[in-house]
Amino acid sequence: MARKAYLSAHPFCVRCGGTATVVDHIKPHKGDQSLFWDQSNWQALCAHDHNSAKQSEDRRAERTTP
Repeated sequence: MARKAYLSAHPFCVRCGGTATVVDHIKPHKGDQSLFWDQSNWQALCAHDHNSAKQSEDRRAERTTP
C-alpha cells in the first residue's frame, strides 16, 4: 500500500527520469523498521537503476564502512 501510494506521488525515476517501479531506501535500513518506514529516506527508481547502479553503490558503501 505504501509503495503504491509513494510511486503514485513520485512516478519518475530520480536518476534517469524513466518510469519508477521501485521505492528505494537512500540509506540502507538493515532491518531498522523506523528507517524502513521513514519516507524522507525513500526515493523512486526504475528497476534498471535500482538493480544496477544503486545496488553497486550500496555494496561499495558496505565494504568501506567500519
